[in-house]
Amino acid sequence: MTEPNKPTTPMATGGMSPEGTTTIVKTAQPKVSNSDRYVLCPAICKCKDTPGTSADGRSLKQACVSKALKSLDRTMDHKSWYKAEVNYDMTLHPPAPIMDSEVDTKGHDWLPGWIRKYWEDDHGSPYLKGVGMVRRPDVVIVKDPTKPPTQDNIEQVVEIKFPPDDWNKRQKEAYGIIAGGEDKLAKLEPDDCNCDRPDSGQASSIPAADPKTVSAASMLLMLLLGILAF
Repeated sequence: MTEPNKPTTPMATGGMSPEGTTTIVKTAQPKVSNSDRYVLCPAICKCKDTPGTSADGRSLKQACVSKALKSLDRTMDHKSWYKAEVNYDMTLHPPAPIMDSEVDTKGHDWLPGWIRKYWEDDHGSPYLKGVGMVRRPDVVIVKDPTKPPTQDNIEQVVEIKFPPDDWNKRQKEAYGIIAGGEDKLAKLEPDDCNCDRPDSGQASSIPAADPKTVSAASMLLMLLLGILAF
């Protein structure tokens, strides 16, 4: 069965003012499709309300979402459309995902170990912390889950934000480079998921989705409900 095409982002249009100058109209921020919100929103809403806390008392909302999506990927033999927190080598053009040496659809589990083992040999120079040599978007949605999340296989990069947290300019620019353009970059927040609704933690609160995401959402919901082990 041919999968339905995802909605495309409308192009901005410009016009001429009465004085003859061009009127610039900004493009709207790209949105996450209903099909993808069907999977991502239950995790966001669940983690918004019951995120867990760190040893020093910090809320772990973001870590909670990543854990759920990584568990989903694992249950799907690392062939989920939704890749959480994959590191990208930003010194390459285009940026390259840092993947497991044996499973090329699985993000590498331990970045410091990968850097110690490969960075200087591959790059001929030391790794410098804090300058953006590696970036890690929250979620990369791929076109083909049997292939690595390289730029040509990226459908959208989604940054999940729990207010008051927001992305900064450098982060947004870097993720746009990973995606291959800011038109493939979107932000998703609890308000976009109707998390205040009583049924917000269920996929049924999002409009109908295509078959691929219904299957993924069902597995994710089982994970969130504790039916499958994390």
